[in-house]
Amino acid sequence: MSEYILEGRGLRKEFGGLVAVDDVDLQVRTGELHSIIGPNGAGKTTLFNLLSGNLKPTSGTVWFKGQNITQEPLHRRVHLGIGRSFQITNIFPNLTVLENVRLAAQARGRHNFVFWWPYRSFKRYTTAALAALAEVGLVDKSGLPAVILPHGDQRKLELAILLASDAELLLLDEPTAGMATEQVPALIETIQRIQSVTGKTIMLVEHNMHVVMNISDRITVMHQGALLAEGTPNEIASNETVQQAYLGQLYGDFSPEKTS
Repeated sequence: MSEYILEGRGLRKEFGGLVAVDDVDLQVRTGELHSIIGPNGAGKTTLFNLLSGNLKPTSGTVWFKGQNITQEPLHRRVHLGIGRSFQITNIFPNLTVLENVRLAAQARGRHNFVFWWPYRSFKRYTTAALAALAEVGLVDKSGLPAVILPHGDQRKLELAILLASDAELLLLDEPTAGMATEQVPALIETIQRIQSVTGKTIMLVEHNMHVVMNISDRITVMHQGALLAEGTPNEIASNETVQQAYLGQLYGDFSPEKTS
C-alpha cells in the first residue's frame, strides 16, 4: 500500500480567466493530520473542493488509495471512504442527534434510502451511531433535536456523522468557523482523540493558526493559487518565504510546537 492515502497531481482550476488553483501537486500521508492554510483568495478552499469532488478540475487528477477518482461522483467517494464537512454546519436540524448519525451509518449499508424497514433491521446502524457519538462525547445528548445543540456540539455531531459513515479520510472545512473561543479547545481535543484512537487520516482547511500549528503533522501553505511551502509546523514557522508572504503579518505570534 502507498504511504499516501490522497494525492492531487497537477491540479488546476480555472473560472473564466481566473486561475484559482495553479498546477498543484499534493500528497497526504495515511494516518496524519494535514492542514491547508493561506490568506483569503489563496485557493485553499477551491483545492479542497477539487480533492473532495465538489468541483471537477480543469486539468490534473485526484487519487485515493492508488485509484484515480477524478471523475467519481460525490456519493461514490463516500462509499470509497471519504467524508467531508463544510464551513456551514450541515445537519438535519429537526431530527434527533442519534437519527442524524444513524442515517449516515445507514447510507453506507444495504438499507440506504429505505425508510420504512422494521426497526430491528436498523439495530446495527443504531449501534454504529452510538459508538460514533461516544467518540465525540455526545451520547448523553442522543435524544435531543439537533437544532437545539450549541454550535460547538453541532460541529461534534458533524464529526460523528463522518465517523458513522466509516470514512477513512476526513476532510474538515474550517471546523472552528463560527465557534466561540471557549468552545474551540473541546472540538480540537475531539479531533485529536479521533486521530489518535481510530488512526484515521484527517485533512483540514483552517484559519485559526494556533489550532493549525498545535495539531498538524504537516502543513501545506497556498498563495495566489499555487503551493508556496509544505512541511512540519516547525518548518513552516521558520520558513522565511512563508513569513515574508503573509504568515507573521496576518496571524501574529503563534506557538509552532504540536501538543501531545
